Amino acid sequence: MQDERVRYSDADLQEFKKIIHEKIAKAEKDLALINESFINDQNNGTDDTSPTFKAFEEGAETLSKEQNAILAGRQEKFIRDLKNALIRIENKTYGVCRVTGKLIPKERLLAVPHATLSIEAKNMQK
Repeated sequence: MQDERVRYSDADLQEFKKIIHEKIAKAEKDLALINESFINDQNNGTDDTSPTFKAFEEGAETLSKEQNAILAGRQEKFIRDLKNALIRIENKTYGVCRVTGKLIPKERLLAVPHATLSIEAKNMQK
């Protein structure tokens, strides 16, 4: 029976689940801060400054809003990936590389808990 898939123990999965829940909580808090800064960034009181400085400030404000939107999008994707990892934990497929079928090393999962590829599979993509 060598075809039997290797997986992490239930105790390991519970450890990963706790780590992922902590990361989700922090990521959602960070996303709320990004969204809050985006909403509160409506007016910096530049109405009475010279037109040249106002133009520079408006350009910087636009760039800042674009960067916040990009950051928010990345954070939302990160949260979604973490929640998908929780589903894999429930299915007991967490930590199994989706390309090689081998177990992803625990060190990698501790660093990147939403990983679905081993380093070997990641290097094959290049």
